[in-house]
Amino acid sequence: MTTSPPINGHKRPAMDVEPRFDPVALAKADAIRTQAEAEAKAAQARAQAEADAKRILAAEEAEKQRIANERAAMRLEKEKADHAAHLAEKAAKAAKANAEREKAEEAAAEQEKGTAQLAAEQERTERMWKWGARAIYGVGLLIAAPVQFLAFWDPKRPFLVAAPALLEGLALVLAFGAAWAVAHRRDVMPYRVGIMLGALIAAGINLWHGATDEAIGLNAGLIGAIASLGGPIVLMAYEHGIAQKADGIPSWREKRAAARAEAAERAEQEKAASQKRDAEHSAAAAKALAESRAVEEQSRRDADRQQGHREVWAVAEAMRSARGAQHVTEQIWADAWHRVTGSKTVGITADIEAQSRAAEARMATVTKTPVPGPLSLVESQKGARAKRDPDAPDGRRNNGGTPPVRRPGETQPHSRLARLQARFEQPTVKAADTQEQK
Repeated sequence: MTTSPPINGHKRPAMDVEPRFDPVALAKADAIRTQAEAEAKAAQARAQAEADAKRILAAEEAEKQRIANERAAMRLEKEKADHAAHLAEKAAKAAKANAEREKAEEAAAEQEKGTAQLAAEQERTERMWKWGARAIYGVGLLIAAPVQFLAFWDPKRPFLVAAPALLEGLALVLAFGAAWAVAHRRDVMPYRVGIMLGALIAAGINLWHGATDEAIGLNAGLIGAIASLGGPIVLMAYEHGIAQKADGIPSWREKRAAARAEAAERAEQEKAASQKRDAEHSAAAAKALAESRAVEEQSRRDADRQQGHREVWAVAEAMRSARGAQHVTEQIWADAWHRVTGSKTVGITADIEAQSRAAEARMATVTKTPVPGPLSLVESQKGARAKRDPDAPDGRRNNGGTPPVRRPGETQPHSRLARLQARFEQPTVKAADTQEQK
């Protein structure tokens, strides 16, 4: 015998036959089956999610590897290009160095060739000058000696025939002495004086005998005098040039070139000095102008701060005096502003900070407060539900009328904005309901 549950408050009659189905057991079985299906679906969903995640991760890893490979290939290409550019630059530098070296070698060869040509030309001209001077001396000797032989010839005194050799030989021997003095770097002036004295004596004798002796004649005497003077003079001029070259004495041409170069260098130095003075004057003028403008700006800033912020200015002036500064600097003004107002930002006071924060709070309230009225978002989630048709089939499972068990998290929660909107409209709704009841 089993006891059946009451119907409408009345006891059911006792039944001798056991019911074929137990609703509670069926509900439990259905719940277990539902839970198993849910768990299976959840496990399947997790497996699917894990597989999708692994597939996505593998795809991301493959993409990362592809990108890494592309970057490595690009880096390798860049390194190859850089290496090729480096080799090209190195080859260009080597070619340029070779060209410069060849050019320098050609210049050196040209210079050496020019030097050799100059040396050869100098040697040739010196040789011509040397033998020309000696030839002139010899020709002069050949002209002057016969005139003197005729002048000194006396049958009673035959020894006077050696006088021409003495007079002409005196200048020649002294010329040889002058050459020795030049070669041994000795004073050559006494030899030159002796040469000129000997030549003058010989020329005077030739001229005198040519004018007084009709057998010689004035023309022969004059030519003899010129020959006696010309040969030694030419030979002395040659020895003079040799002496200057040996002593390193510059010629008149070299002196003029050196004077011109010195004048050009002096002019360049004067020009550079003038440009330097002009630059210094310009820099000094610019510096003075900048300093005057800085003084004017500092005066304007001090007057403005003193007039607009007297308390801060007093503290800043005290700090300036204590620190020994010339004027109130920006650092001193910032420190004084912090000491007086408590703000580390110059120009910001407590009132300005309070107004700014109040404005920020009002802006946050306006932007975060829900919108009431027809534009509200609450009705999209909290609207009135449609009534169920009585003839509609039961949407619950065939579990004997027992509803399924609801667990936390199965129902989609309302959005945060909808909750804020409902909380905001709740006093208005209550007031409207009270008004309707009245």
